[in-house]
Amino acid sequence: MKWHLRQLLTHISAFIWPLNVCSLVKAFFLKRLNKPRKYWLVQRMPDCFPRSKNLPSQSPLFWVSHKDRYLRQLLIQDIEEDTGRCLIVYFTDCDRTLAQIDPGDDVYFAELLRTCVNRPVDLLLETNGGMTDATEKICSLLRQSAQDLRVIVPRRAKSNGTVIALCGSEILMGIESELGPIDPSINNIPVEFVLNAPAGTMNVIDVQVAQSFRNQTRKLATNLLSTGMMKDKSVAEIEDVIGKLATRDHYHSHGSVIDSNEATELGLCVTSFGIHDPFWQKIWLLRTMYQYDCGQNGYAKLFESNKVSTAVTIQKNP
Repeated sequence: MKWHLRQLLTHISAFIWPLNVCSLVKAFFLKRLNKPRKYWLVQRMPDCFPRSKNLPSQSPLFWVSHKDRYLRQLLIQDIEEDTGRCLIVYFTDCDRTLAQIDPGDDVYFAELLRTCVNRPVDLLLETNGGMTDATEKICSLLRQSAQDLRVIVPRRAKSNGTVIALCGSEILMGIESELGPIDPSINNIPVEFVLNAPAGTMNVIDVQVAQSFRNQTRKLATNLLSTGMMKDKSVAEIEDVIGKLATRDHYHSHGSVIDSNEATELGLCVTSFGIHDPFWQKIWLLRTMYQYDCGQNGYAKLFESNKVSTAVTIQKNP
C-alpha cells in the first residue's frame, strides 16, 4: 500500500515538479508514510449538517429506508430553532408531475397543523395551483389553526398557490421566488375571455359559470387580504390589488412572474432575503432536498413537519 502511494507521488511530482506546492505535498505525505500506522491521523471535518454521534433509535433497515425524511426533518428542526416558529411544508413536484391542490389535501394539512398548536407557524409552500374549492378549505384550516402565519415561497406559488400565500401576515421570498396571477379558468380558458367574448359567441351557462368562478376567487382573496396582511389598508387599496391579480388587465398571462419586488409594489407584505442570507440558505437547501427526493422516490407531493411526513405518489396509468 505504502509502496504504491509512494510511486504515485513520485510520478505526480515528476510531472508538475516546477510547482513549489508539489514538493510541499510530497514531503507532507512521505513523512507520514514513514511513520508507524498508529501515528496516522485523520483530520476531523468541521461539524455540518447533518451531524450526530448517536446511532438512530430505529432498526438499521427501517432507518435506511426512511433516511431521506429523517434528514429533512433534522433540517426542519434546525430552522425552527433559528426562528422559534413551527415549520410545516406543502411541496408539490411542479416540474415532473401535474399534481395540484385538490380536495384530499386538507386531511394532510390538518395533521401538520396539529403539531403546531398554540405556536406561530411558517408554511413552506411550492405549488403550481389547483382547485379553488380545495384552496378555500386549506385557507380556512390555516386561518383557524395558525393565528400567526408566515408563508415561505422558496421558488413558486402560482395561481391558487398565491391565494394560499395571501393567508399569511407576510410572505418570505428570495431572488428565486415567484407568485402569480389568480384569475381562474374554465377548461383552460380564462374566465375573462369568456366574460368579455362578443355577445352570442359563448354558451349562456358557460358565462354564468365563469362569473361564479371569478366572484369566488375575488371574494376569497379579498377576505384574506382585508383580515390579514392588508387589514390596515383601505377598501380601495385592497380592490386595486385584487383587480391586478384576478384579471387579465394587468398581467396578460396566467404564468406571469411576480417576484418579491413586484409583490411589494403591489402592496403585499413581503420580506426579501438575499441568496447568501444564512436563513435563506437553509430554506433553499430544504427545498432542494424535497425536489430531489420527490424525483428519486416518485412522489407528487410531500406534507411534512418535524414529526409528521406524508408522501403522495405519482398516479400511474393502468
